[in-house]
Amino acid sequence: MTLWTATEAAAATGGQATTDWQADGVSIDTRTLQSGDLFVALTAARDGHEFVAQALEKGAAAALVSHIPEGLAADAPLLIVEDVQIGLEALGRAARNRSAARVVGVTGSVGKTSTKEMLSTILSAKGRTHASVASYNNHWGVPLTLARMPRDTEFAVIEIGMNHPGEIAPLAKQARPHVALVTTVAAVHLEAFDSVAGIAQEKAAIFEGLEQGGTAIVNADIDHADILRTCAARHGAKIVDFGCAASDYTLTDVTQSPDAVHAEARVHGRLIDFDVQSAGTHFAMNGLGALAACVALGVELELAIRGLAKWLPVKGRGVREKLTLPDGGQIELLDDSYNANPTSMAAALDVLAAAQGTRRIAFLGDMKELGPQEHAMHAAMADVAAMTQVDRVHCIGPLMKALHQALPENRRGLWFETSAEMATHLPELVKADDTVLAKGSLSMALVRIVDGLRKMGQVGALDA
Repeated sequence: MTLWTATEAAAATGGQATTDWQADGVSIDTRTLQSGDLFVALTAARDGHEFVAQALEKGAAAALVSHIPEGLAADAPLLIVEDVQIGLEALGRAARNRSAARVVGVTGSVGKTSTKEMLSTILSAKGRTHASVASYNNHWGVPLTLARMPRDTEFAVIEIGMNHPGEIAPLAKQARPHVALVTTVAAVHLEAFDSVAGIAQEKAAIFEGLEQGGTAIVNADIDHADILRTCAARHGAKIVDFGCAASDYTLTDVTQSPDAVHAEARVHGRLIDFDVQSAGTHFAMNGLGALAACVALGVELELAIRGLAKWLPVKGRGVREKLTLPDGGQIELLDDSYNANPTSMAAALDVLAAAQGTRRIAFLGDMKELGPQEHAMHAAMADVAAMTQVDRVHCIGPLMKALHQALPENRRGLWFETSAEMATHLPELVKADDTVLAKGSLSMALVRIVDGLRKMGQVGALDA
């Protein structure tokens, strides 16, 4: 199905199409571009105009540009606009305007990508569903997701993130969700905010984009839930809460097994139970929020519960794997290497503490963007209750040195500046029957630890 014609895209952006073309998709990266895509020449780390010729050679239907790159053929298919970023945003708004889809927006300090994937899994059982790819949740990720939305989409799941004040509201107004969900508010990005209350204000800005009569899904357990409720009410939203302290979707019990959680809840007075195929109480909480959002979109609760049970965690965000060593022994890997902050770190340690392995080993990397208290916040991880159940903690990065020094000697493992250095020591640090957690901010490259462990043995993903 054609996603954009030259005429439609030109009308949406106010640009000039040099030829008549049709695009089946939208891409910003020649490495993943598919034949028939419209290539968007964004200017970020490198100027996308440098790759237009390559994109066209790979089969791009056309390129969205602000000027004609040197060396192109005179009949090269282009859409010329004044500013490529603004053009992409206009394309996204046009896609949203022409769509009859029911849209849910997701934000939160922790858990937004996993919750987005839960929502996508549930909604796909109800109708044609379009969702953000990976963590495409920023100033280009949101309009790109919208611009890629097929005409016949019935449900859309848009993840919205931020690093600085003032980012969420413009993205929410592009997405115009019917339902907006805030997973939680925590001490993340404190480099750019004065307090967690300031973060709550920014997260609450997602409600500024709600369609008239929309629904705000609020985590009742967070300290600043009142800030979310106030903002939602100011924009005329129906407020639905979830959590242990909630009145609408009340989590009453969570039972953990090594690779899943079984939860019980009360929904508007009705008792329900549901399963999430990943260990950790935080996944049960995210799942409950996802159920609330899907019901607000018109999905039957029973169907939503069945759909949630089919969700599986994505790579780097809680995937559990069995690694078979050459001698036949096994290691269980908890791959949570994609990102980290104090809240998600504590949740991951809870999962590790509940593991059944002979030893529980943690490889922990720096948590970034925590502001002036970053060293103290790293050291404080030594006092997390789950730490008493961890046998050895290996620390990576200059900030994690604070945790390394705060740990009791019987739990203190090695410390290295980089994951690459630590990875060379894996064979001496991990042995058969260990359960191993890898967790850190993306820039700390804990994936090197994960890959190193995988190279030690054959991989078999658990049903988690």
